[in-house]
Amino acid sequence: MTSQEISAEFRKMANRTDASILQRFFKTGPGEYGEGDRFLGVRVPAIRNTAKQHRGTSLTHCLGLLRSPFHEERLLALFLLIDAFNQGDDAMKKSVYGLYVGNTRFINNWDLVDLSAHHIVGAWLRERSRAPLQKLARSNHLWERRISILATFHYIKRSEFGDALRIAAMLRDDDEDLIHKAVGWMLREIGKRDQRAEEAFLKKHYRRMPRTMLRYAIERFPEPRRKQYLDGKA
Repeated sequence: MTSQEISAEFRKMANRTDASILQRFFKTGPGEYGEGDRFLGVRVPAIRNTAKQHRGTSLTHCLGLLRSPFHEERLLALFLLIDAFNQGDDAMKKSVYGLYVGNTRFINNWDLVDLSAHHIVGAWLRERSRAPLQKLARSNHLWERRISILATFHYIKRSEFGDALRIAAMLRDDDEDLIHKAVGWMLREIGKRDQRAEEAFLKKHYRRMPRTMLRYAIERFPEPRRKQYLDGKA
């Protein structure tokens, strides 16, 4: 099916009440991080199910969905791209990666980044130079910076922490709360696997880390140890 046909079918699931709730939840008001985004009111399980029904959609039509004004259609496109990447040969994987990094302006909210970056960007770069991650981390574009740190989740799951720690250091002084949360989350994931590796990073950086980043990073620590970090006495 074409992107237009998939979209016409998909929009039959729209729910106005849910759309209103989602637009508030994803901060789409003036001056907010999701300003101007539009929602249909389709929930994630239904989006995943639609993606399964349309496996094998061409990259051209995935791109058509990714460029949709509606958030859920962009998420649908990302699920289709992840599947194409996972099922494809190296040529397909390269094409999916290229499409993804060439269209980051449409991957423009935290859920879109968090559900896709490690599956595509992280996975493609695992056996290649990680220089693109550093380029993304230096971007003026909020979502590209979030992609840079979330992509490293692919490595963290495999107990490979070096890139995550390098990107975390690059983003330590970022101005955006959504970056603070993402970096803290990835540090916490490192700590779940190797607390000593996380603490080695924290001891070097925690006094200069934004409070939100630190709180996310130490969320699972025993309370006495957590308090030491929050009081600057670790």
